[in-house]
Amino acid sequence: MIRVLLFLVFAALAAWGAVWLSDTPGRVTIVWLGYRIDTSAAVLAILIVVLTASVALAYRLWRFLRRAPAEFVVARQQRRRARGYQALTQGMVAVAAGDPDEAQRNARRADALLNDPPITLLLSAQAAQLNGDDAAAARFFAQMLERPETAFLGVRGLLRQALDRNDKAEALRLALRARELRPDTAWVQSTLLDLQATAGQWDQAEATLGRVARMKLIDDAAARHRRAAILIERARLAESAGNPEEALALARRANAQAPDFVPAATAAIARLAAAGKNRKAIRVATDAWATSPHRDIAAAYLGAFADTDALQRLRHLERLVAARPDDPESRLTLAEAALDARLWGEARRHLDPLVAAEPGASARACRLMAEIEKAENSDSAAAERWRARAEAAGPDPTWVCEKCGAQSQRWTAICGHCGAFDSMNWRAPTRVAVLAPMAGPAGGAVPALPPVAGSPGTGLTIPAGPAPVAPAPIPAPAGGGT
Repeated sequence: MIRVLLFLVFAALAAWGAVWLSDTPGRVTIVWLGYRIDTSAAVLAILIVVLTASVALAYRLWRFLRRAPAEFVVARQQRRRARGYQALTQGMVAVAAGDPDEAQRNARRADALLNDPPITLLLSAQAAQLNGDDAAAARFFAQMLERPETAFLGVRGLLRQALDRNDKAEALRLALRARELRPDTAWVQSTLLDLQATAGQWDQAEATLGRVARMKLIDDAAARHRRAAILIERARLAESAGNPEEALALARRANAQAPDFVPAATAAIARLAAAGKNRKAIRVATDAWATSPHRDIAAAYLGAFADTDALQRLRHLERLVAARPDDPESRLTLAEAALDARLWGEARRHLDPLVAAEPGASARACRLMAEIEKAENSDSAAAERWRARAEAAGPDPTWVCEKCGAQSQRWTAICGHCGAFDSMNWRAPTRVAVLAPMAGPAGGAVPALPPVAGSPGTGLTIPAGPAPVAPAPIPAPAGGGT
């Protein structure tokens, strides 16, 4: 609107000037170099305007011709850069869509148009990974290490490759390098903690856990739980090295970190009993049972009474479970002890409330009833009925890895199947329903596949061991339960 107003004002002034010149024509005489020019003021004004416009046009033409080559080069570069970023974007979309050929084609095009390796190396590496060419991807990630702005991306890519091929030693080295580059990154600290634990570097893992806790990457409860797991493993190493005093101190620290964590309580009870500190072992056991009744606590507790007979062990266990007498684990523990002492009636008294509900009895309670029928009455038929009921009941709780589902009778900080750290929870494994056979192409039944060892519902367990066979994932860490 302002421009329109200015134009109208300028046009009005020009018209007024033209009218004024026509009303006052005047005469102008110019003598120059022997020439004389006589004209009117209006014609002179027009000549001045034309001359000024010609000079202005000539100047603009000269500027255009002078700057045209550089502007052409800049415009060409901008067009190439725009096409390069378009190819880069399309390549990222192809990677997300899982199209390796399109991703590689756009990666090559972006590299040729942009001529900027830091921008295109990541796309090239991802395209190579998508195409299954791990060697080419590793070369691209290694090139990224040479540039400060892409070094972290290169380390991350190589770390992921090392984990995928289960090269824990190389993964640990790269995780340490990643921590040097980005010490405040959450997944770097979590991955380093898992790798140090898997490698048995418990001192370093505890230091890393301290940094993780200070950075508030995990909550305080999870940090205490993981520290307890580390201290238990350190206690085992100290005991294996012939340092029972250090093992006892570490086990007690673990129990102090997580009093409701059954493995920590079990470790402290067992080592206190081994050191002859039975009163302290009993106190730790009764406190632990009051919060988390568990068969491992009862087994460690009985270590303080190794020289007693079956009847005395039963009486000691009665004192242990006094804080939780009606808990199912308390009844099962006393029933097992009574059965061992050949007190059939007392064993039945503890089991009757557990087997009264027809669909709700545990398999462990039913198996104990079968043993009682067999031992007290020699009633094989009744014992077989209880065993059948045990088979129909849900599986008993055991230590289950929350990462891979592997089962173990003994808790360890590292899953012996997948190598995950602090992933073992005490719970009933998932039972897999068996489907009815389907008819095959020729009308026959399709043969059933054999069960996989360690799979839920098979009744098989994978013993925990120090050597994992699969990488622990980077993501978010899971704490073991009680």
